[in-house]
Amino acid sequence: MYFFEDPKFGETMITLMAAFVLVLQIAMLAQRYLLTNIKAFAAQSFLLACIANTIAYFNDAPHIYVAAFLTLLLKAIILPILMARLVREIGIRKEIEPLVNAPISILIAGGLTMVGYVVAESFYRPETATGAATLGHNTLSVAISLFLIGFFTMINRRKALTQVLALLTLENGLFLAAISLTYGMPLVVELGVFFDVLVATMVLGILVYRIRATFDSMDVSKLRRLRG
Repeated sequence: MYFFEDPKFGETMITLMAAFVLVLQIAMLAQRYLLTNIKAFAAQSFLLACIANTIAYFNDAPHIYVAAFLTLLLKAIILPILMARLVREIGIRKEIEPLVNAPISILIAGGLTMVGYVVAESFYRPETATGAATLGHNTLSVAISLFLIGFFTMINRRKALTQVLALLTLENGLFLAAISLTYGMPLVVELGVFFDVLVATMVLGILVYRIRATFDSMDVSKLRRLRG
């Protein structure tokens, strides 16, 4: 058996890629440049696609290959290109001061990561199966951390575009949990989820552009002016 066919090698690679996914999530929280955040999201989605591809390879699961390909195509290529183009069109490249500054945000992200590990530990059960059947099961803590940090980012940031990115990274956490624990949902459900994400992002992109045109800013707090 070649070393790259050993499930232990696959487990190591998945753990390493999941760690980089979490690092990128925290880096996005501390980063204020929109284009840099978009690139970090693209890299995160690429790593998630690689995780899904690794699980599919060791478990001979063709439908996970489809999920990996859609993640790579939509979330690592198409959506980042569309969002980067939107940033160039609106001419705003840097996030305004968030509600919580970067150092404290990173500390909060560290706390949320600890919460993710504590919650994941409560779901841990001694594995009865071994080898490829357990690949990725140890990434639930990372998936929960992605979800929590993405939710915090949505609250902490005031620009609509960064809130869209936070929503997408939150969905990345859900995707990682589904792929790692259940080895994917039924294919028709996965296709529906990806289509919903694509449509929602396009709608939110249009909304961002309209907010920029109306208020000359992407600060969503300015929407309070609409109260009568």
